[in-house]
Amino acid sequence: MTQYIALLRGVNVGGITVKSADLKALFDSMGFEAVRTVLASGNVAFEHDGTTGDGTTETSAALKARIEAGLRDRFGYEAWIVLLTRDELERVVGAFPFDAQLEGWHPYVLFGSDAAHLAELAAAAGDVDDADDVVRAGDGVLYWHNRRERGVGSAFAKLTAKARFKPTTTNRNLRTLAKLLA
Repeated sequence: MTQYIALLRGVNVGGITVKSADLKALFDSMGFEAVRTVLASGNVAFEHDGTTGDGTTETSAALKARIEAGLRDRFGYEAWIVLLTRDELERVVGAFPFDAQLEGWHPYVLFGSDAAHLAELAAAAGDVDDADDVVRAGDGVLYWHNRRERGVGSAFAKLTAKARFKPTTTNRNLRTLAKLLA
């Protein structure tokens, strides 16, 4: 069994409501084991043996597509997820380059399905005020430290919220990711 983490994009905001119990029930019905949700922001940890219902091997891309289709069918929205193995998420969390305990700062990881969008965001981060936002590129992610006082009003937060990035990016607080690994 492989341990996976699914990070759903855009749930419980903008009119898309997905209750944790319903999300867990969906993942259970798809044949996954040890399903648990963390917080109400679309985070699911589960185990999967790597095969489809007929016993053939299921690639990561096919698994991601199957979960997105299940979310779309069950909850009626254009679902997009980040799918990571537990080992991959451990590496991402372990590589956080800032002091995650720094008082007054939010430690975030920005995940993306479009490398060009992540590169564009990383390049634009060079122009933001590092008194409010500090961004570093990681392996397929951007690490982001955001001054709590500025929050979603910071330049980088506003940039990540632009419509063109919404279908391909999602971010999580490092504390949420640690809870997923607990």
